[in-house]
Amino acid sequence: MPIPAASSTLAGLRVLDLTRVRAGPTCVRQLADWGADVIKVEMPPALESGEGLGGPRHGPDFQNLHRNKRSLTLNLKAPEGVEIFRRLVAKADVVVENFRPDVKSRLGIDYEALKAVNKRIILASISGFGQDGPYVNRPGFDQIAQGMGGLMSITGLPGQGPVRVGIPVADLCAGIFAAQGILLALIEREKSGEGQWVQTSLLQAQIFMLDFQAARWLVDKEVPKQAGNNHPTSIPTGVFPTSDGHINIAVAGGAIWERFAKAVGREDWITNPLYAKAADRSKNRDALNAEIAEVTKTRSSAEWVDLLNEAGVPTGPIYSIDQVFADPQVQHLKMSAAVESPVRGRMELVAQPIVLSRTPASLAAPPPEAGQHTDEVLAEAGYTPAEIADFRARQIV
Repeated sequence: MPIPAASSTLAGLRVLDLTRVRAGPTCVRQLADWGADVIKVEMPPALESGEGLGGPRHGPDFQNLHRNKRSLTLNLKAPEGVEIFRRLVAKADVVVENFRPDVKSRLGIDYEALKAVNKRIILASISGFGQDGPYVNRPGFDQIAQGMGGLMSITGLPGQGPVRVGIPVADLCAGIFAAQGILLALIEREKSGEGQWVQTSLLQAQIFMLDFQAARWLVDKEVPKQAGNNHPTSIPTGVFPTSDGHINIAVAGGAIWERFAKAVGREDWITNPLYAKAADRSKNRDALNAEIAEVTKTRSSAEWVDLLNEAGVPTGPIYSIDQVFADPQVQHLKMSAAVESPVRGRMELVAQPIVLSRTPASLAAPPPEAGQHTDEVLAEAGYTPAEIADFRARQIV
């Protein structure tokens, strides 16, 4: 493997990456950062039409998603390109794709076709709505899944109307779940000796991420509503003004409620019949929040964060993104890491949030240029220099 290994954790695992945009690349990044040999399969630039949905290749989004990979350009619309791909599949462990569900069969790289080449192959497919069903042919994007998955109905201020979340949460979670599915299939393969087809979708991922909000409907038939910055069940939990900004305060349970009231100098709230019990605080949420705001406005955010945490009340600042990465705890956790790019020079990317004590992940290589490793990948597959030159001449690679 010519590029440095990002980790020894998944060393020896070969992944063929057919993904685009975000959900699929998020999945593959979880494998590449842990040391898998990932070959990003892309259309030859001469055959591309317009700018892809993933944005500029040297933009921050693409750079953050596609590190620790090699790149092979390959025209899968040509029969010779499919034959090359199948030869690669014979020695691969995993194929990841997020095409429309029908595209795999049309290209001849669906699970049954790949299984015929390599019974140990694991195919991971990410789609908008699933690999079958009434919406199978609909195009799927993150915001569509946020809406259909119920998230937008519980996000935002009451009465404001539906609000999307500020990150592509359906894309990201679908990618992470797909990576988890791949790892599960790899573990099972150790027993059976066979691969399998791993499937997830943006819609499934978004619904799963509703978690307790979904359970409120499924178990008690309660339809959750927008609660703005207020926690829907733990009260008072929300955003409160300070003399120089805003902070988050999370008061959950009677013990923390009493600590909070004492810390802010309002012990009378503890016995006040309007606020004494959780049900009372829920019923009188707006009045309580207004009283708390009058108190919190008397000190700075930093003062309240220190004072309330010292009292055992969960409290935190509300950062802009630049402030996030300046925070000493974030820096201690090493949530950004540097990599040298031949195009952009030294740059910081988002690091993995998982720590393994013996075999950590790393940013070992910047995202490749399109086709940067085509010759070496084909040579590894057994093609001669003459054959590779012929493929290039005919725009197969």
